[in-house]
Amino acid sequence: MDANNIKHLLPPTMPLLSFLKRVLPICCLLLIYGIGNCLAANGQTSNPSSDLTIYSLEDLMEMEVISLAKTTQKLSDIPAAVFVITEEDIRRSGVTSIPEALRMVPGFQVAKIDSNTWAVTCRGFNDLFGEKLLILIDGRSIYSPLLSGTIWDEDVFLEDVERIEVIRGPGAALWGANAVNGIINIVTKNSRDTQGALVTGGAGNEEKGFGGVRAGSRFAENSFYRVYAKYFNRDNSVFSSGEDAADAWERWQAGFRLDWEKNDKDTLVFHGDVYTTDSGGTTQMPVMGPALSEVTDFKTDVRGWNVLALWNHKLSPTSDTTTQVFFNRSDRKEIYFDAVQETFDIDFQHHFALGRRNDFLWGLGYRLYQDKIDNSFRVSFDPDSRTDGLLSAFVQDRITLREDRWYLTLGSKFEHNDYTGFEIQPNARLLWKPREDISLWASISRAVRTPGRLDSDSRINFIVLPYASPPPDYNLISLFGNDDLESEELIAYEAGFRYQITPGLSLDITGFYNKYDNLITLDIGTPYPEISPAPVHLVTPLTIVDKMKGETYGVEIAASWNPADFWKLAAAYSYLQIHLHNDGSVPDALFNVEGFEGNSPHHQFSLQSRMDLLDNFELDLWLRYVDNLPNMGIPSYVTLDARLGWHISDNLELSLNGQNLFDHRHPEGTTYYNEPAEVERGFYGKLTWRFR
Repeated sequence: MDANNIKHLLPPTMPLLSFLKRVLPICCLLLIYGIGNCLAANGQTSNPSSDLTIYSLEDLMEMEVISLAKTTQKLSDIPAAVFVITEEDIRRSGVTSIPEALRMVPGFQVAKIDSNTWAVTCRGFNDLFGEKLLILIDGRSIYSPLLSGTIWDEDVFLEDVERIEVIRGPGAALWGANAVNGIINIVTKNSRDTQGALVTGGAGNEEKGFGGVRAGSRFAENSFYRVYAKYFNRDNSVFSSGEDAADAWERWQAGFRLDWEKNDKDTLVFHGDVYTTDSGGTTQMPVMGPALSEVTDFKTDVRGWNVLALWNHKLSPTSDTTTQVFFNRSDRKEIYFDAVQETFDIDFQHHFALGRRNDFLWGLGYRLYQDKIDNSFRVSFDPDSRTDGLLSAFVQDRITLREDRWYLTLGSKFEHNDYTGFEIQPNARLLWKPREDISLWASISRAVRTPGRLDSDSRINFIVLPYASPPPDYNLISLFGNDDLESEELIAYEAGFRYQITPGLSLDITGFYNKYDNLITLDIGTPYPEISPAPVHLVTPLTIVDKMKGETYGVEIAASWNPADFWKLAAAYSYLQIHLHNDGSVPDALFNVEGFEGNSPHHQFSLQSRMDLLDNFELDLWLRYVDNLPNMGIPSYVTLDARLGWHISDNLELSLNGQNLFDHRHPEGTTYYNEPAEVERGFYGKLTWRFR
């Protein structure tokens, strides 16, 4: 069966609500069956969560993570560049958001563009949407097919985060398209571990006010739940002139989680969130008139909700299944366009052992996405409403070549999408453990980033210029999507080394070489006249094309050391080099190699120090260096964050935090859309009270 025949089996034009009416009863029956088994069965699962605050470095290497293999593996046994941010890392770093926490990860580029906008990516190609990075919250993707990437509209209650699992490099063999340069999976705590109540809050000059409350309890012997609500209000950033940018950010969010763990066979998780966020910015809008453009302050209003259900069923000691269903809805209103987006996703996977040497995993999935756009002169989509389907399957086998020494992992993802058709994304990974404290690994992978609505269906009016020979009087420079794009393709070669030198000293080194094809760039077309909107004007079209190739290579180093029982040091360094090439069909004037290559820093360094002073005080320092971004005009910068924590009692904690202490403000990134802003020095205090 070829790709065209497969496409006829998909329901791309079926209205989303009609489709949900058909599939939701089936999903509900599955979940009800799971609940019934959980509540009816006898026995008790003993799986208390460990306290990561008391883990040694040696213990952390034995921590189990799930993001690369879709099943639990010890960190020391994973043949990939893995980094885990624990709940203790988050607490003692003083960060107030997930993007800030990701600065700990070697190889990650994190730029705060303004008060409410982040650019986050891994191993290059950093921009507003981070289109080569897959971001998950408990396995639920927040990637936007409309924007061909991720905007950090969704959030979590930081006190509920158990860990953030970060895979540097492709993970497409299991997670599919867009897991090209990395995967971030934010894992929240089991409700069993959040019993009682927690109240937290604080304020400062940049963090003007924030707070959250959580309450957890049980509704049966081994059935637990929690509910939470959070709020924050962040101040405007500033322009280089020192004037306030109109980008203050206010957000409300609430949610819940239920966990049923009644027996040793069935576990059911059900959770959801609802949020509302109001932010702003300043942009330069093109105007078809003598002024040509005007600087405008604007407001962005985002409302959304999501719900997820997960059922784990143990068939035998060596076989289990997982069924996950989620639904996302967001309503975004801003100056560029208004958009309602809905995503329905269902995934099934089966994990089992084949004899003593083969650990086998396979799965199926289907995703349905629908949007409705209200266009503007600046940004428009044609058609203004679209429904797309994604059908997927994967298979993976982890083969034990020699017990406790050699492991080979082979697998591939198979997908069919409505933009490029059928995609295959295989990988092979080899792990060698010459000793229990040493791991060496190597891999080769293929991954793709598929086009989205912004790539294929959009028109963006960038600039109005005066025209020298009237009529017409104006020349409108416009960027057009292209519905004939191929997927951006990556062939990645990686190798790594982990060494637990002593119980208090560890080293992790990764090297990579990435080869890209079909990368997006721009081509210029023949100008033509246009009568609407008035007055008559000339349009110079710039079209998105897949005519760029390139290579990236680099090294990433992470080291941790406990020089004393009360003191921990964590260092990270990354080096990145990017080389891009024109295939010859794009004019050199548009193909700005230095510009593309200069969007990511060559060198980054981070050093964290955590000291326990006396019995009740903590002193935490975080020094970072980021190399310059010549394409954006961003100079290199060094920052220092500091935190002083005081445990007033076992349940009450006070902390004083300072951020960006070395200078009063500095730029970190820019976008093509908003006026560039700068990040200011900040101070805030925080009080957290835990009680039962």
